[in-house]
Amino acid sequence: MIPETITPNEYQSLAMVYRSIRYADKESMKQHAIYGLCSEAGEAAGIMQKMFNGHPYDPENMKKELGDVAWFLAEACTAFGFDLEDVMRGNLLKLHKRYPNGIFEVDRSINRYPEDI
Repeated sequence: MIPETITPNEYQSLAMVYRSIRYADKESMKQHAIYGLCSEAGEAAGIMQKMFNGHPYDPENMKKELGDVAWFLAEACTAFGFDLEDVMRGNLLKLHKRYPNGIFEVDRSINRYPEDI
């Protein structure tokens, strides 16, 4: 049974039930996850690209592709030994440090501190 609401770490745990790579094979899992992230991001981009060719935008298809991106992100976090919530929080902390006023600033994006990757 899938609960109505879940935390990112709960999602990570539940999603890994459906992995095809053995949990002990971390190196293969890392590659599978990163290649999968690229592939699924490409599929999401393809939905947008097709609009230039007259195809209608399908929000349900986009939602499914973004779900696939989430699955591969969860697999990557698992393979590298990260909690999804820690990765998400770390990203927000990085952005807050880069943009302390809470808004995007072009100058701060271009001129970063050496440790700001």
